[in-house]
Amino acid sequence: MRKLIYGMNLTLDGYIAAPGDDIGWSGPPSGELFQWWLDQERASSLSLYGRKLWEAMSSYWPAGDQQPNATPAEIAFAQNWRDTPKVVFSSTIDKVDWNTRLVTGDAVDEITRLKAGDGGSMSIGGATLAGAAMRAGLIDEYALAAYPVLVGGGTPFFTALDSWVSLNLVETRTFPGGIVLTRYETRR
Repeated sequence: MRKLIYGMNLTLDGYIAAPGDDIGWSGPPSGELFQWWLDQERASSLSLYGRKLWEAMSSYWPAGDQQPNATPAEIAFAQNWRDTPKVVFSSTIDKVDWNTRLVTGDAVDEITRLKAGDGGSMSIGGATLAGAAMRAGLIDEYALAAYPVLVGGGTPFFTALDSWVSLNLVETRTFPGGIVLTRYETRR
């Protein structure tokens, strides 16, 4: 069975975006944190995206390595992003590109099918999509890079759950700017 990992940057009060989908609070990540995320992306054999995150990622990363001030890590991230197989879950878009497959049906059914298959770990991103996988008990690991900022509302990292989920701490690390990364595995 494949492992499903949900990881994103978030505010200390638990939001991945402030009201209006504002992510300006995160600013550019430190090179060290960006490298950590790049290493996570390289370890993933399949990326699962909700529509909003797909639109954000696909508007920049296909040519991210061609930006005039792109760092070596950004160049590597763009190349890895293009090369990694992706699945986008949406009922409102009709075309995807860059090594990507579109799923318009039930996301939980498809994620369950993908998890049962062969292959390496999968990453999931986008609060709505990850929330559905979280409620279905499909997420095996959480990676949270908490920024020292409070925004008071917006798009939460965690969704409302029907029951508790017990976790085991796997890693804690501090990055420049007071960003604290924690990784947890789901207890089964």
